[in-house]
Amino acid sequence: MAKANPLENAQEIQHMLVAYAKQETIEPLKSLASYLAFGIAGALLLALGTTFLGLGVLRLVQTETGDTFAGGSFMSVLPYVIAVATLLFVMTCILMLMNRARKRINL
Repeated sequence: MAKANPLENAQEIQHMLVAYAKQETIEPLKSLASYLAFGIAGALLLALGTTFLGLGVLRLVQTETGDTFAGGSFMSVLPYVIAVATLLFVMTCILMLMNRARKRINL
């Protein structure tokens, strides 16, 4: 039986450590990056859609009510209050759906 060369053993250990480090660090980071990319894209699209919803509700209330909210009185602020209330309602619904999904995943 031939004796192993200490230099070859050290090189083999080095190659094994490098392969193990790649397997345990780089591969999980690649899968995490794609998961994170989809999460960020979804959050940006949700924010954009919610912004357009708020603007749409505001413009709808301002144009379809005629002169009801016109003038310098408190009534001129009411369309903005209605738009913010709509956005708060949508945000509450989204948070409830997120909590329901989180509970379903944990069970």
